[in-house]
Amino acid sequence: MLFIGLDDTDTTESRGTGHLARAIAAELAKDVQVLGVTRHQLLLDPRVPCTRNNSCAAITIVANGDLDEGALQERVRALMLADYQPGSDPGLCVARVVPGAVVEFGRRAQSSLVTQQEARSLASVYGLSLAGLGGDEDGVIGALAAVGLAATGEDGRYVLVGRSRELTGLQPVEALFEAGIVAVQTVDGEPVEKGLVQTDKLRPARRGGQPIAVVEWAGDYWLPLKLD
Repeated sequence: MLFIGLDDTDTTESRGTGHLARAIAAELAKDVQVLGVTRHQLLLDPRVPCTRNNSCAAITIVANGDLDEGALQERVRALMLADYQPGSDPGLCVARVVPGAVVEFGRRAQSSLVTQQEARSLASVYGLSLAGLGGDEDGVIGALAAVGLAATGEDGRYVLVGRSRELTGLQPVEALFEAGIVAVQTVDGEPVEKGLVQTDKLRPARRGGQPIAVVEWAGDYWLPLKLD
């Protein structure tokens, strides 16, 4: 797989990073197999400047032997620059092999302050493509963290996967499977195989590298939870 990490691409007046990531994924899907777009929560702290909730996004694609990684990277870069929002500080990271140290960096970025220099030094050590595309370039922090967190397969939630965003209202569990959700289960891990699920704004969790809808019983139907 190839992971594309984006962060800090927006301002309070513009669309968010998740929206941009979905738009880029839709463009890439014309030529490559996109497995999904995930949102990853980073540290919430007054010392961390952020537009809304300090989250970053990762696009995961299938990296077969025919994939021109350099060309894809330039394509994503061009799409991000074309959407550049004055006042934002976007960063981009592209990685096929994600070292454990980058995973650990992503985890630290969720619980403590990390710096742009740390991100750049780590990318340099492991030869990862990491670039700031405007402003003070602090988006490189979240971009690198997004790649590390997405690579774990155990973090974040999908903002785009299969046809899940096409679902609306109450839908039978089977409809979620048909839309690309691998499993529906309770917080305790019990499988849910029947009943209706409220699918408005369904955001399945990324667990085991797969989209899993985690739900709770709401009396007459299953209500999906948004997990980080």
